[in-house]
Amino acid sequence: MDRRLAAYAVCIENGRVLLALAVSRDGDRVWTLPGGGVEHAEDPFDTVIREITEETGLEAVVERLLGVDSRVIPADERRLPGAPELQNVGVFYGVRVTDGTLRPEPNGDTAEAVWTPLSQVARVRRSSLVDVGIALAQSLPPTGHVPAVPVGGLVQH
Repeated sequence: MDRRLAAYAVCIENGRVLLALAVSRDGDRVWTLPGGGVEHAEDPFDTVIREITEETGLEAVVERLLGVDSRVIPADERRLPGAPELQNVGVFYGVRVTDGTLRPEPNGDTAEAVWTPLSQVARVRRSSLVDVGIALAQSLPPTGHVPAVPVGGLVQH
């Protein structure tokens, strides 16, 4: 089994959430939260700030730790043929934008970043991470955990 530690930014302002359009090497497009893998010896707190700037052009500050999500993606559902199942452990932070201008990630996998009305999120093809992050931000559970989000239809791994 592969394991991945990642940090994600949940930025909700004026009834809108900041989403990033991730485009894989095979051209698959899915909306997700700004964020990504924690580099060797990097603190997830630093990762989320780095990733939001890299992927969106915005500068942000962390306002609070929202929670942690762990999911296992079966081998046959991974985008990498022949790869083993993957455990993704995501650390979710509530962030506030302080500066910058939205732009796509230069030389990266994020083709676009947009403010999306919360009422429209259910209508877009998205990573389940989006639903987890919004649920954490809206409910602020003391455990830092929300129920798993089922995948299928518009909700992807």
